[in-house]
Amino acid sequence: MNCPQCDHPESRVLDTRIQKEGDIRRRRECLQCKYRFTTSEAILASYPMVIKKDGRREPFSKEKLLRGIQRACQKRPISLAQIEQVVNKITKAVTEISDKEVPADLVGQQVVRELRQLDHVAYVRFASVYKTFQDVHEFVESLERETQQAEV
Repeated sequence: MNCPQCDHPESRVLDTRIQKEGDIRRRRECLQCKYRFTTSEAILASYPMVIKKDGRREPFSKEKLLRGIQRACQKRPISLAQIEQVVNKITKAVTEISDKEVPADLVGQQVVRELRQLDHVAYVRFASVYKTFQDVHEFVESLERETQQAEV
């Protein structure tokens, strides 16, 4: 690791800390000029491609998943930690399904399942967008069917 101050190629590690996401932060000191600096190491995860309904493929994005769930949970008594836990659970499930490609419908089903357990309003919000209903009656019928299935 080159020193950002003098560009000397050698430094020593003073302190190492592991962050929540598995990232590693290291406090370093240059062996030549004694300048102290922090470096960060991250694990590069490989996610599958998501096959959209129209056949397009796009890389799975944890950030996109997080934004969608945050939108559904807006103004609800749900903490960011709970949302991140749901995102991590869904990400793990998606990567276990396949390391190459996964249908978008499968990702959506995972989100619906998790949100139903977390908060019913967030679940309804997400389901109303995810399932692309033609009218309100179709939406209500679908919710009633799923509620009955969940009770069984």
